[in-house]
Amino acid sequence: MAKVIIAEKPSVAKNIADAFNVKTRRDGYFEGNGYYITWAFGHLLQLYDAKDYDENMKGWRFEKFPFIPEHFLYKVKCDSVDRTVEDKGAKKQLGIIKSLIDKEDVDGIVSATDFDREGQVIADELFGYFKVKKPIYRLLLNEWTPDEVKSGMESLKDNKEMQPLQDAGIGRQWSDWIIGINLTSVSTLKYKFEENKTINIGRVLLPTLKIIYDRDKEIENFTATTYYKLVSNFKTSANEEFEGLYYENDSEKFEKKEDLDKFISRLEGATAKIIDKQTELKKEYPPYLFNLSNLQGHITSKYKGWTSDKVLKVAQSLYEKKLTTYPRTASVVLEESLKDRAKKVLDTLKAGLPYEKDIKFSTSKRIFDSSKVESHSAITPTYIKPAGLSSDEKIVYDAIKNRFIMQFMPIAEFEETKVTLKASVSEMNGIFVSKGKVKLVEGWKVVEKIESKDVILPKIEIDETVDIVDSKVNSVTKKPPKYHTEKTLLRVMETCGKGIEGKDEDSEEMMQAILSGFSIGTPATRAETIKKLKDIGYLKTKGKNLMCTELGRNLVETFPVKELFDLEYTGRLEKTLSDIEKGKFAKSEFIKLITDFTIQSVELIKKDDAALSRFKVEIPKDSENIGPCPVCGNPVIEGEKSFGCSNWKNGCKYTIWKDDRYIASFGKKISKEMVELLLKNGKVGFRNLKSKKGNTFSAYFKYEKNEESGYFNWKIEFIDNK
Repeated sequence: MAKVIIAEKPSVAKNIADAFNVKTRRDGYFEGNGYYITWAFGHLLQLYDAKDYDENMKGWRFEKFPFIPEHFLYKVKCDSVDRTVEDKGAKKQLGIIKSLIDKEDVDGIVSATDFDREGQVIADELFGYFKVKKPIYRLLLNEWTPDEVKSGMESLKDNKEMQPLQDAGIGRQWSDWIIGINLTSVSTLKYKFEENKTINIGRVLLPTLKIIYDRDKEIENFTATTYYKLVSNFKTSANEEFEGLYYENDSEKFEKKEDLDKFISRLEGATAKIIDKQTELKKEYPPYLFNLSNLQGHITSKYKGWTSDKVLKVAQSLYEKKLTTYPRTASVVLEESLKDRAKKVLDTLKAGLPYEKDIKFSTSKRIFDSSKVESHSAITPTYIKPAGLSSDEKIVYDAIKNRFIMQFMPIAEFEETKVTLKASVSEMNGIFVSKGKVKLVEGWKVVEKIESKDVILPKIEIDETVDIVDSKVNSVTKKPPKYHTEKTLLRVMETCGKGIEGKDEDSEEMMQAILSGFSIGTPATRAETIKKLKDIGYLKTKGKNLMCTELGRNLVETFPVKELFDLEYTGRLEKTLSDIEKGKFAKSEFIKLITDFTIQSVELIKKDDAALSRFKVEIPKDSENIGPCPVCGNPVIEGEKSFGCSNWKNGCKYTIWKDDRYIASFGKKISKEMVELLLKNGKVGFRNLKSKKGNTFSAYFKYEKNEESGYFNWKIEFIDNK
């Protein structure tokens, strides 16, 4: 007898086939050694649209909402270019999977999709759609190396044991449909613009927007204040100089400059006595292993042109290539059961490194602690050495590899000295403090050549007297808060902002906040949320900074359903989904909560008297709005030679030229219909394209901004029709 294994993607199916030496590839699956190994392309099915339940829902009308299906149903995924027809590739693959499941020699099916909510639902949707009666098993892996695949297939779980995970995934899916379809439709009808722009409303979108809005307002309302510091230079009997800062009542900040100016003349020619000296040996531990949010923050802050969405895609690629472990994790430590595997990986990676002798395997609780693992362990490399990585893949892989190696390097050590001085000026009630820091052990910092700047104090002892050779008053103007970047936004989303302001990402408070389950979105969805907020014109970027557009700001200030902007409310919803996943809360109760909330929200919007305004742009009367500009949210209109943003007078440079040479090289022309689809879906698909060699292929085209140059460029994404 044989088993059908269903992977989430073709590349993962190939990994499984390689592990079992299955060489024969058929149309849509591999066959051999008692296995039929097939794949999905992510979701092959999608939830019904409202109009699929009721033809009367084809046109949006107030009186038809709220609309809550009695039972949620699934259909073949729509074509991304033409949503009125089924996706041909998805329909074909569904037929292949169904035929394999129905084979007489098949006595069981193995779900080998990603071990998370979304992966569980991708396969379980199919089993429900096909009404599968044969036994279903679940393969649970954190990496796709041959050793792990073989081991996992020997310890399969009954898929029924995964019911709580499925309930959480389905609960997320249904709740987002209920809120999104109803509130987006009613909001668009209520607040629609002349340009007929859709007002996108979502459970995760709006609180994320509010985080950015709040920071923008903080910056706007910031009032600059200035304080003053007194700095003196001291000279020892050996003519060595050092600097000290004046303190009164444990503070070096003074509101009035004159309070310090009066000391300057008195300090001329004065001396100071060393009244205390403290030297302390301090240790600096390496940062924890990466979870997804920290990896995204690290890469986006270090390299230009990177977004959190791009980091996730590259990390996913490395995972599917068997080079790293599962990326969508919130954990920064490893399961204790992974000690042997981690040692094997370390032995592979350390070979030949210039600091190999300093690398020592450790089972420290800072690295291995099952009590602090949420579903998946932290991201690490696997034992497979990479080859042929792209430049982007190398950046992400090296970051993961280096962070892993750092855990097993010596702890960095430095000596910190604090000297307290009392000036020989009777009117001065305070003290001077001078601090020194000297590196003793570089330790883990050698991995990424992290420099530590030494501040060396001269050899001075208690009761020694030094000369005061110079003094000055420095003014310091307090700076406004910084705009959020993707790194800082991800940190707030990850913990619902609970107790992390000013906290290091490796602090115990940060880890406990993550483990609490209160969050905005999940590691798998946060990057997509940020990207969508940009795409629909609620957020804009300036360099690495994120800020609200006029539309986003007006939405926050005017939209009446305030709970959707409340981080605490959204955090509780995500915590409830987490509880469903752990079997602590019922999916049916969650959906009832969401349904009741949606019904109340729809009525609130209907009764709202406010008018959602936005930055108005004058558009020629004969110009048709083709869609929202992805940069600023204003209408894109057709010109003589191009399609461009109507907000060009105010500096928006979004333009698509009709005679674009890149598109022309594939035998295609830019049309209004193509631009409409591009603005609506973020990409546009073409079939029967001709390559330079004359081959025919299908592909999606995306028009994306290069953050370094500021210009838009086409990016191609090939469609696997197999």
